[in-house]
Amino acid sequence: MTNPTTTNKATASASAPTPLCEVRGVSHEFPLPNKAKLRVLEDVSLAVNPGEVVALLGPSGCGKSTILRILAGLIAPTSGEVLYHGAPLVGPCPGAAIVFQSFALFPWMTVTENIETVLIAAGMTKEAIRERTEKVIKMVGLVGFEEAYPRELSGGMKQRVGMARAFSRTPEILFMDEPFSQVDALTAQSLRAEVLDIWNEKDKHPSSIVMVSHDIGEVAYMADRIVVLEANPGRVRTIVVNTLPRPRNPRAPEITELVDRLRDIITGSYLPDEVTAVEPETLDYEPLPESTVGEIVGLLEHLEGHGGKEDLFRIALETNQEFGRVIAVVKAAEMLDLVDTPKRVVQLAAAGSRFVKASLEERQTIWREAILRIRLFKELAEVLSRATGHAVTRDFVLETIVLRMPSENYEHIFGTIVNWGRFGNLFAYDEDEQRLSAQ
Repeated sequence: MTNPTTTNKATASASAPTPLCEVRGVSHEFPLPNKAKLRVLEDVSLAVNPGEVVALLGPSGCGKSTILRILAGLIAPTSGEVLYHGAPLVGPCPGAAIVFQSFALFPWMTVTENIETVLIAAGMTKEAIRERTEKVIKMVGLVGFEEAYPRELSGGMKQRVGMARAFSRTPEILFMDEPFSQVDALTAQSLRAEVLDIWNEKDKHPSSIVMVSHDIGEVAYMADRIVVLEANPGRVRTIVVNTLPRPRNPRAPEITELVDRLRDIITGSYLPDEVTAVEPETLDYEPLPESTVGEIVGLLEHLEGHGGKEDLFRIALETNQEFGRVIAVVKAAEMLDLVDTPKRVVQLAAAGSRFVKASLEERQTIWREAILRIRLFKELAEVLSRATGHAVTRDFVLETIVLRMPSENYEHIFGTIVNWGRFGNLFAYDEDEQRLSAQ
């Protein structure tokens, strides 16, 4: 039986053909309003070879879409090289087409007009445009809907229009940014199969596909190589080579086994069983996961309703949440000592069990005690106790965050501070005056 294999942090093997597109040592930063830089990618190297499907998999915020846009030439990286057929890429990749998550259709145009617009921009003749449009409409199963407007189409049909528009240019590389996340499960399954059927045709247009996804089952079914990313900043953690023969049955035991392995890789990265040795300074100011009180309380109550513990990915499935989001909520609850995470299981800690059984007032007390064990909350509480009027400006708090955690998104952390602090009756925040005060 053919089994998927895992490689170390690396690009394609030395024996691979000349890549269609490639990033080498790419890092990227986004400027923040205070002139600091938010690093979203660090030293990412990845090659896309002819005739393969490559999937980028990882939690929210790991830079999946940024890597895709850099490969497509839509974003120039802060540092590193971007190559197309071995030559430096300047501007948009000439052999690429993109299918977006949000459909990106012109609502005032019919199906035919939405497809024709990219061919007109390419300078094709009217006859060539007509022939190509008819061909791709038939290819994606939209015959009979040529004169329909986007408002008259289902989500799956809208995405078919997006696919037809991408295929109309006969791209060498098709980039797909979570293209099936806005449609129902059955439609997504059908669209995945159709994309692979088109990719598998003899003329091989597109030759290769690069897709961003948060759906582990999806990438196990579609991809030849699965690039697992880690966040803060985004890096390549490992590359899993999927050699399972095509056509694949998404419910086959081999696919299920691969899905389990990918889950173990991801949870081993983001919810490790053992705390690794780090410098004390790193422990002092641990970044706050972007998670609300409501999400954390919802997690705790979900666990209580399932006997106090549940598999991480079953939580994502049962709550219909993207797994990267669930990981962020679990990490937040773990930071507050409300849950423990042995392997892939999330279970209520002693404080979490007390919390779910407590009254609202008791919950707020438990929460306040928990957040005061976090260095940043403790420091802000001490500052407020000494400040005139026991209040400080929003800018002061933002500057404090930037100084303590210069690589983090200070706006997100500020939002978390206000949200968590309010519930614990620790802080109040006046939106109009933009002042944080002690309660």
